[in-house]
Amino acid sequence: MSGTRTGRRAALATAAAALAAGHGARAQAPFPDRPLRLVIPFVPGGTNDIVGRLLADGMGGRLGQTIVVENRGGAGGAIGAEAVARAAPDGLTLLLGGTGSQTINQLMRDRLPYDPATAFAPVGLAASGSVATVVHPSVPARTLSELRDAARARPLTYASPGVGSSGHAAGAMLCQVLGVEMEHVPYRGTGPALTDLVAGRVQVFTNAVPPLQPYLRAGSLRAVALAGRRRTEAEPDLATAAEQGFPAYEATGWYAILATGGTPPARVATLFAALRATLAEPETRRKLAEAGLDVTPSDSPDAFARFLEEDLARWGPVVRGAGMRE
Repeated sequence: MSGTRTGRRAALATAAAALAAGHGARAQAPFPDRPLRLVIPFVPGGTNDIVGRLLADGMGGRLGQTIVVENRGGAGGAIGAEAVARAAPDGLTLLLGGTGSQTINQLMRDRLPYDPATAFAPVGLAASGSVATVVHPSVPARTLSELRDAARARPLTYASPGVGSSGHAAGAMLCQVLGVEMEHVPYRGTGPALTDLVAGRVQVFTNAVPPLQPYLRAGSLRAVALAGRRRTEAEPDLATAAEQGFPAYEATGWYAILATGGTPPARVATLFAALRATLAEPETRRKLAEAGLDVTPSDSPDAFARFLEEDLARWGPVVRGAGMRE
């Protein structure tokens, strides 16, 4: 596997060097005159949709091609990821990757239908944001300490968008940090999980902020903490876990673009340039900020590849400690 990663890094470094030299990746690797496809490995209705469609519009304009968005949910993102892994390595099929699909799935499952080390060509990180922990109003908790007490007083359940999702891992981390046990209830996406949470069928949910906001404003849910280092503009009054005395509870969701493994480096460079230009747009940055996300572009495809390895190292202890492996 180390040899494969070395080869991948060398190829990505070549692509990044071409960009840095200003040689014009678009001219080096023109795309065929047909639409590209961006696979979002989750059902519609969550932050992945917000980010994916925004990037598809921006990148498509810069590539001179339409990018068609396709939602393929299931298995914590593995079904959509497999579709991209098995596509032709021509840069025409892209994946909106994230913590769940690229990191947690790999740590949880020994038998993925693709080799995570070689199945994808990292293009670049786009955005990231801390997740919020919310509860049904029947749970007497407004802080993490009160949530810990409530979980010790009676059985509580926590929802996630699916087994192996970033929400699953964040909920497991929450249990570890608070020293409590809560039963995990997986759903097929953020929308179904929110439906049951608002109905009181589950009590706790940890997720990106944007889909939660309408329910928080309506009083259908109550926010307890933000699992990040600083507060978010989307919910400025929501205290971080660190502010509440739980600095170990830090869960950040990230969103990125990947192509099929084996995609020519010059095409990866073309995609990277389109992604960076899209993220530099004030309107793109404004919309991502409204979604509670920070624009966090990679310096190069190779830098993003290193980020992926670091993310695996960070989440490994959480997945093992929670017994999340399948």
